Amino acid sequence: MSMEQKILIVDDSEMNRAILTDILGGEYDIIEAENGVEGVANIQKYGVEIALVLLDVVMPVMDGFGVLDMMHKHRWIEDIPVIMISSESGSAFVERAYELGVSDFISRPFDALVVHRRVVNTILLYAKQKKLISMVADQIYENEQQSNLMIDILSHIVEFRNGESGQHVRHVHTLTELLLTNLVQRTDRYPLTRRDISMISTASALHDIGKISIDEAILNKPGKLTDEEFIIMKSHSRIGADMLEGLTMYQDEPLVKTAYQICRWHHERYDGRGYPDGLKGDEIPISAQIVALADVYDALTSERVYKKAFSHDTAVEMIVAGKCGAFNPLVLECLMDVAPRLQEELGKEGKSYGSTDDVNNLAREMMSSEELTVSGRTLQLLEREREKYSFFAAMSQEIQFEYNTSPPMLTLSPWGAERLDISELVMDPGNNPRVLELLGPNVWDDVVKLLRATDPEKPVIQYDFKLHLGEESRWHRVVARAMWSPDEPREYQGAIGKAIDIHDSRTRLEDLERAATHDAMTGLLNHASAKKLIEDRLDDLKCNYALVIFDLDHFKSANDTYGHMFGDEVLKHMAEKLKQSVRGSDIAARVGGDEFLFFVRYEEEVEPIVSRIFHALIGQYEDFTISVSMGIACADTVGRVYDNLFRAADQALYAVKRAGRGKYRFYDDSMSQMLSVISPIDKTGDIVENKDR
Repeated sequence: MSMEQKILIVDDSEMNRAILTDILGGEYDIIEAENGVEGVANIQKYGVEIALVLLDVVMPVMDGFGVLDMMHKHRWIEDIPVIMISSESGSAFVERAYELGVSDFISRPFDALVVHRRVVNTILLYAKQKKLISMVADQIYENEQQSNLMIDILSHIVEFRNGESGQHVRHVHTLTELLLTNLVQRTDRYPLTRRDISMISTASALHDIGKISIDEAILNKPGKLTDEEFIIMKSHSRIGADMLEGLTMYQDEPLVKTAYQICRWHHERYDGRGYPDGLKGDEIPISAQIVALADVYDALTSERVYKKAFSHDTAVEMIVAGKCGAFNPLVLECLMDVAPRLQEELGKEGKSYGSTDDVNNLAREMMSSEELTVSGRTLQLLEREREKYSFFAAMSQEIQFEYNTSPPMLTLSPWGAERLDISELVMDPGNNPRVLELLGPNVWDDVVKLLRATDPEKPVIQYDFKLHLGEESRWHRVVARAMWSPDEPREYQGAIGKAIDIHDSRTRLEDLERAATHDAMTGLLNHASAKKLIEDRLDDLKCNYALVIFDLDHFKSANDTYGHMFGDEVLKHMAEKLKQSVRGSDIAARVGGDEFLFFVRYEEEVEPIVSRIFHALIGQYEDFTISVSMGIACADTVGRVYDNLFRAADQALYAVKRAGRGKYRFYDDSMSQMLSVISPIDKTGDIVENKDR
């Protein structure tokens, strides 16, 4: 044994310490303490450097049981084994020692061979246990990192459409974990294990997945929703649950069951006034109760299109005061407990478990489960990771695979196998008729050649090919990572990767790019994108340009009379009219609300162009008469700075409004002070849009 391994002997008898030192001193670094207080001090000093404690029971100042109590209090007993030494041998005495966590019990007088053998065996056993815990902890950490990556991907998929912060799902995940951890410490009313907490926190990422099906005009509406719109918005909880229920092959998976509960019931309230099913009290699963509170807190403290962010303190006060619906009093107590450190925890990026200790504690909990054998524990851990892998693979709708060279074996994700109509496990895939039918004659060999040509420093390859699914052939891209042996010389052992439908990927990329530059409701450019394009053109001093701003007269009456959904249809109608009226070289955009702009180049006179577009826009849409007011600013009059041009056109529009609406007017110097009045502010602190200017 290495001299670096320390053994602490705690015994008030100098002779006993000397005997034990003689027995063990040639192999171990011996530390001596003559009472319990000195023993605890040495444990504090050396920590896990101590490989074993040999502990007497009867000692002055602090006895052996006092030392064990301190080791329990500080959780040292979990990492440092203790062999108790005593002349007492009564069953009650020995039983108490084992209950306090000692690994072995040696009676005096000593037998040198017995002492030596038990010490060696105990140290070896704990060393193996620590190694196993470390391996499990590493696996947990790695798998949690992968789960976090999938959470981030799902966050982006759900949230890029509805204008929420990209951190919302991550925050809900962290808040859920904090609240659940506090809950199980506070009460045994909800018997949740660490694994349950981890699974619920992971499933919380899907709480708003149903919003994928909600119209963006409703999701991103800056004002209050109408009754009809609110009914549509509320349907996202049912839709999300239906989506998960549609994953028929995963209905027995605990993760899917938990995600279903959260999706469907995270808008239920403890007093029965929530939706969609009006559940009350503990009819609502605790997973949904916790995610509901986490969702409300982050919604309050985040800026949205319809509100400013509230401070942390204000948000907590509002929730506790019942201003955001009724919550389980126990859950509210948990919120109050964790509130002082919420902001700090939410500020941590990539959080899975709070510290290395947390990961080790979870691993240790798995290891100490009485009803599991070592192989059973390993199988349970692997089964849980398989559940998460299969679920996320299905949600991502990618063909994911693993390939091993010895024996030659291809393993597909369940979704991928179903998509390809092939077994999840394919032996000798390079010679399998179904694989060759799907890929064509040379694709498999080409991919393998590329993988074998990589090296451990640059192991990733890409390869585009046509996938033949029945009568349909679609271009796919394989992205794969070659796997190499860890020992020298490095040997190629296979690969992991996925096949992506390139057409679908390009479509999603185009949608993302368009969402960043265009207005979601009308399909016109948004104001920011239009401004950039106009600024580029204004640099061309050889051309004459004019900027025109217009809005709909009495548009508020359309919303008040026919409802906001009708108002949205009017705006879409106006956008189509504008697209049809402007030339291909002109720029048209929605500024916001019922306000639009277009930017035109002209040779001699701009008024004929403006007049033509003006008269093309006015008319009738069902029972609503469309009238517009326009303001025009010319670059040769105002200058070629966009902000000045926009301000001048806006002032001209204001002049039309003052004169009675329904006309267009060009900017002149008499209008320069017309917009000096600041818009009023409503009771929520938001600037009120002044339609009548």
